[in-house]
Amino acid sequence: MTIRDTQTFRPNERGLIEAADTLRGGGLVAFPTETVYGLGADAQNDTAIANIYAAKGRPQFNPLIAHFADISQAKRHVKWSNIANQLAETLWPGPLTLVLERHSRSNLSRLLSAGLSSVAIRIPSHPIAKQLLANLGGPIAAPSANISGQISPTCPEHVHADLFGRIDGILDGGSCQVGLESTIIDLTGLPTLLRPGGIPVDIIEEMLSTKLAIVQNSDAIKAPGQLASHYAPRADLRLNAKTKGTNEIMLGFGPVECDLNLSATSNLVEAAGNLFSSLHILDGDNATTIAVSPIPETGLGMAINDRLRRAAAPRPANEQ
Repeated sequence: MTIRDTQTFRPNERGLIEAADTLRGGGLVAFPTETVYGLGADAQNDTAIANIYAAKGRPQFNPLIAHFADISQAKRHVKWSNIANQLAETLWPGPLTLVLERHSRSNLSRLLSAGLSSVAIRIPSHPIAKQLLANLGGPIAAPSANISGQISPTCPEHVHADLFGRIDGILDGGSCQVGLESTIIDLTGLPTLLRPGGIPVDIIEEMLSTKLAIVQNSDAIKAPGQLASHYAPRADLRLNAKTKGTNEIMLGFGPVECDLNLSATSNLVEAAGNLFSSLHILDGDNATTIAVSPIPETGLGMAINDRLRRAAAPRPANEQ
């Protein structure tokens, strides 16, 4: 892996221009979105996309998301549909990713799609991400800015700890608001949930007046966040814990005795925003096991539990 001189770009006019110039030159820049920090590269540059996979240690069968400045730009690269339009007009910009068939005229890097005929796209709402896209004048490929399989970053310090020396720059935009990655819906067939995320599934189902199909474990990976083991701290996780055991550290939810609480008032929006930052904090305490309180499987709780189950899953041998 190439050792890089990682710069910090300030979130001002000069810093945003410098960050866009770095992307234009084939570099890698981490930047804030409303969900988590993304590791950005020019989505039309094969070498830059290959460098994302190398910097993260990411399996090349795991596709990336292409971020666009607006719907008209995105529509040039995919086969648009009425359902896509319905969701996009209401929920974009925001934490929603749509998977659609690639248009024949698209010049997005094929590496971005990991060889698939489909592509995952979204329009972020974070003002810094929007300005960076405008300055570049084209789409940005951006998975989460962390080593593959580990805890997602919600502040520049998390990115620095994982990727310093591996990437060209970090655009410092403070902490992310949503704190969970985007909800991903596959629209290449029946509307299918690939990953719960920052927009609760029930909102999407109400808009479409139908239940979303659920992706099966045997199905091919079509978007990020589908690997069984993902978002993992170094410590083991014990889920649905009512109390902490000997030599455990407790991540709570609601009015419970714990070492750190996602939301003492049982607010799922607050808990989602605190999830990854809390895991970073507790993992930094050299805990052997993090016990986690039960989280309701409603609203954003579905996305929180998805991340926790994947974080607690058995890890590949090369990550143990």
